[in-house]
Amino acid sequence: MNVITAVNKGRKSVRKFKPTAIEDTVIHDAIECAVHAPTAANLQPWLIGTIRKKEMLAQIAELADNGKFIADAPLCFAIFGERTAKYYLEDCCAATENLILGLHAHGVGSCWVAGDKKGYAEQVRKLLNVPEKYTLVSLVPAGLPADISIAPKKETKHLVFHETFKKD
Repeated sequence: MNVITAVNKGRKSVRKFKPTAIEDTVIHDAIECAVHAPTAANLQPWLIGTIRKKEMLAQIAELADNGKFIADAPLCFAIFGERTAKYYLEDCCAATENLILGLHAHGVGSCWVAGDKKGYAEQVRKLLNVPEKYTLVSLVPAGLPADISIAPKKETKHLVFHETFKKD
């Protein structure tokens, strides 16, 4: 197994974090991974914010219906996409995944919290003072894992087909 495969297979969603701050060099590297994501027509329609202030993390956690644990993370990334870019969602999802894998490569745990199509997306945008031309795509709380619970994965043979789908 090569290093990229190991990083991909080793990543797990983390919702419990140690209070330890994440080094700026790790944050910068993870963001660099995000902005190197594939993007339609090389538009790069993303805007990535970092939030560390506990009061702000608590406010975001209060808004995010499935992200209450954001309040306990030492850091949260907010990924926004330009509303007018045709493939902003796909592009920003690729950037989010690259960010998450970049964090994992440094031993930093994270969890993708939905933003797109969520009722709180506009409230988070306003809270963070992000220009109206952007919409929230994802929130990524991050930190050193305090606890990792591993959900079982389905067997690959149940998730893949070759050429055409054949019912068992």
